[in-house]
Amino acid sequence: MKQFLACLIMAISLRATERPIKAANNVHPISPVKNLFIITLDGFRWQEVFTGADSMLINDQDWSSDQETMKLLYWAPTAEERRRKLMPFFWNVLAKKGQVYGNRDFNNKVNVSNIYSVSYPGYNEMFTGAADFTISSNDKKLNSNLNVLEWLNKLPGYKGNVVAFTSWDVFPFILNKERSGITMNSGYENLDGKDAVQSLLNKVQTESVHNKTGTRQDELTFITAKEYIRNFQPSIVYLAFGETDELGHRGRYDLYLEKAAQIDKMLGELWHFVQSTSGYKDNTAFIITTDHGRGRVSNKWSNHGFFVSGSSQTWLALIGPNITPFGEMKNHEQIYQKQIAQTIAKLVGENFEGDGHIAPAIVLK
Repeated sequence: MKQFLACLIMAISLRATERPIKAANNVHPISPVKNLFIITLDGFRWQEVFTGADSMLINDQDWSSDQETMKLLYWAPTAEERRRKLMPFFWNVLAKKGQVYGNRDFNNKVNVSNIYSVSYPGYNEMFTGAADFTISSNDKKLNSNLNVLEWLNKLPGYKGNVVAFTSWDVFPFILNKERSGITMNSGYENLDGKDAVQSLLNKVQTESVHNKTGTRQDELTFITAKEYIRNFQPSIVYLAFGETDELGHRGRYDLYLEKAAQIDKMLGELWHFVQSTSGYKDNTAFIITTDHGRGRVSNKWSNHGFFVSGSSQTWLALIGPNITPFGEMKNHEQIYQKQIAQTIAKLVGENFEGDGHIAPAIVLK
């Protein structure tokens, strides 16, 4: 009861002090694209995105057992060098051709609005356009809130062309697969179809992966998604990676960095596929972000939540033919995760009409 009251007081306090959100209707609207890929790295901190490997964590035996190899792979004297070593596609291609938000060293901020700073509340906020105080945990309960993917799937231009491939097996509840009708593949779920490659992927998942958890290996999620995209070319794709958060909770900073580097490579492969495929080329945008942050100090980095400082701090990146290539945003600005839902709709030329008050789209420069 005491924890509930503390949460309630904090919620009221945050609502009272939250900065007003700028509406997107004060700027010239961007030209919509036909295709949109939304990609999330679960629980991946803004600190690693903008400054690369953390010196305190990469040099701590408790968090990084093989320090010599980790430093060879990811360490460099400056933050700019470190982040390029960790995420070369992100910083050498995406940042140069798109926009990246959330470097708090420049007072450019992205935050969740929900007070819990855990995954289900974060993804709910991201896709419904509002924080829901009643969603406080990662319990597998069907979400009653309308999400933007479900809403797009009901429009004539996108019906049957909205898909989600997720490593975490809670997404069918977050996005309410039963109600939404979205084509979805989550956790170690086999992919429907008689294609030889799909059959082989199903066989690998079923027979070769031992000690399965609720989070599928991200590489399997990516391969499964890419095979589906290659065959069916859906217009709206949600790709949710989960191992960064899993490894963070295990306190394996070395593997957390390794997984981020692998995801960066997969992002580059996916962007190359899009830019070299008819129907996607020059008509596709990417939104890349995370559901929550993590602790800011070295003894708290592996955790996140209501009582862990830094957990609400996130980041956001966009790239596409309708995104002005401003790169790393260094202006003083505050963006909230709940603005992403309407931004998704605006990028494809739609206006999301949710269950209630929907936060306005991000004002893209």
